[in-house]
Amino acid sequence: MRVLVVTAVPAESEAVTAGLRAAHPAPDTSDAPESVPLPGRTLLRVPCPAPGGGAPGAGLVVDVLAGGVGPGASAAATAGAVMAAALHGHPYDLVVSAGIGGGFAGTAPVGSVVVADTIVAADLGAETPEGFLPVTELGFGTSAHRPPAALSRALAAAAPAASGPVLTVSTVTGSAARAAELAARCPGAAAEAMEGFGVAEAAAAHGVPVLELRAVSNPVGPRDRAAWRIGPALTALSGACGALVSVLHAWEGPVS
Repeated sequence: MRVLVVTAVPAESEAVTAGLRAAHPAPDTSDAPESVPLPGRTLLRVPCPAPGGGAPGAGLVVDVLAGGVGPGASAAATAGAVMAAALHGHPYDLVVSAGIGGGFAGTAPVGSVVVADTIVAADLGAETPEGFLPVTELGFGTSAHRPPAALSRALAAAAPAASGPVLTVSTVTGSAARAAELAARCPGAAAEAMEGFGVAEAAAAHGVPVLELRAVSNPVGPRDRAAWRIGPALTALSGACGALVSVLHAWEGPVS
């Protein structure tokens, strides 16, 4: 199985790679990550052999890419990596958007992990006198992608993580009023970040299933940098990526 994990920034990619590497003990030098050049960026290829080297999952290879901040950058980076892999005869079986983000009160406290059951473009649409209309209701494309349900449930159980909608926004929430608006617009929202929908759009365009995994660094609400806990969130992200390896090693059959 070949998997692409897309983060926003290098610090997240480093946390992801650390979690992948920790998921299988004492790899030999042949299992060392490999830098793979792409136009304008480089991804890191991390072999993740199954314990004992046996099937299933013995051939698991995970590519980790820091694709940039925001849905546009993440979509472009994901599309480029997916296309390059297909052209080289090694298409991806799964794409994962991973990183840190904000957690909604009552669902995802700081330091916890969220696995998306729905990846939502929370601010892609139009304001009307009656309120916000998502792009789907305007008749243009989609405003949500659904990851493979069984796989996302398995990852949430293994991480362990909360499961719920993860919202993609182009502007990080900075007030209680905005947090309440988003929660009302998307009942059950668990987390917000800035890349998931872009990654999902690119993956869907190439027919590749997608997951989103977020570790919570701050509450969604009034902007208070002093309350952010980026270090613990990156540690939680590493652990969740280790759980992802375990789940994929045990997975049988197609991902979708």
